[in-house]
Amino acid sequence: MTNPEDNSELRIIKKYPNRRLYDTTQSAYITLEGVREMIVSHEQFQVIDSKTGKDITRTILLQIIGEQEASNGTGNPLFSNVFLEQLIRFYGNSLQGLLSEYLEKSLQSFMQQQDVLRKQMQNVMDVNPMNIMSQMAQSNMSQWETMMPRSKAKPTEPEIADQAAKKSQGQS
Repeated sequence: MTNPEDNSELRIIKKYPNRRLYDTTQSAYITLEGVREMIVSHEQFQVIDSKTGKDITRTILLQIIGEQEASNGTGNPLFSNVFLEQLIRFYGNSLQGLLSEYLEKSLQSFMQQQDVLRKQMQNVMDVNPMNIMSQMAQSNMSQWETMMPRSKAKPTEPEIADQAAKKSQGQS
């Protein structure tokens, strides 16, 4: 999200002492909801404290998470109390760094699996049932044609006469 190595259109947001956020790229104030929308649309940004110049992006991200957890309309927050308690217990623990890396990798893996599933579902939804039926019918017909022997019936007398007439017209 705010990877300093990826400076492709990095938007700088300044946080002022009055707690307002100012998007320097858009030259306008922005709300936490606006920052959340930037995150959802994968826009690169960094939040800087206007007084100290310190990067406070992480603090803003945590504020957004807090607001989302508090205002989740479904009544089903992403993090349970038990999960948050366990997470807090890892602070200062020798395994804190390991947990952080594990959670990050697990979430990346989950998102990749979700993308694969989404693409598979899209492929299923994009298929036209009439096309499938048509393909099945064509497949069945070709199978029937290969199974049915083609008989070489002898031509009838009128067919022989027609063929002879055509040949004689072509020679004259």
